[in-house]
Amino acid sequence: MTTTIKWLGHYSFEIKSQGQTILVDPFLNDNPVATVAAEDLEADYILVTHGHADHVADVASIANRTGATVVAPVEAAGWFQSQQGVENTLQLNLGGGVTLPFGHVRMTIAHHSSSMPDGSYGGNPAGYIISFPEGRVYFSGDTALFLEMELYGREAIDLAILCIGDHFTMGPKDSIEAIKLLQPAKVVPAHYNTWPPIEQDAEQWASQVESLTSATPVVLEVNGVIEL
Repeated sequence: MTTTIKWLGHYSFEIKSQGQTILVDPFLNDNPVATVAAEDLEADYILVTHGHADHVADVASIANRTGATVVAPVEAAGWFQSQQGVENTLQLNLGGGVTLPFGHVRMTIAHHSSSMPDGSYGGNPAGYIISFPEGRVYFSGDTALFLEMELYGREAIDLAILCIGDHFTMGPKDSIEAIKLLQPAKVVPAHYNTWPPIEQDAEQWASQVESLTSATPVVLEVNGVIEL
């Protein structure tokens, strides 16, 4: 079976793998570039990188409607359970991992901040390395550049999904350095062009990736799909 990853806009993704539907950071109904609504999506699992509203706005409504399991940093998972009535949560912390029906999920470092929409502490921000049968995918989450990415690169990353928007996360220049550390076969940009402060020229970024790294850039349109 083929694993597919669809960009829903901003840092929201829909993954189909092994008969499972996995959402990453669903932010749809208030997302100015999204073309699907939270009510249109199904999910078996929802992966959360951190607590900011532009990553978690639609997590609870989707989870409560579908019965999806929310995988999140410990404090964020507890907030979804206690404040949003989410029944099925799976708490992870940095470096920890778990095998799920679609593959192995490991929570990785991210250098950012994290608070829930009501101001509650969201725990450590995170990324994920997901090992699917067809390949290994690194979701950076919102992050600055950090040297430990080189260690993740030693694991043979087939696809890296990196923020490039700047202002709140690393921008195009630092993302190039991240690619050099990660050495992925392919790289997809995210967390850009949602609002003016994070507008970027993705095609120019892709040209720099091609000239300065060994990775193949894949610039997706909203609702564009990449297969592993």
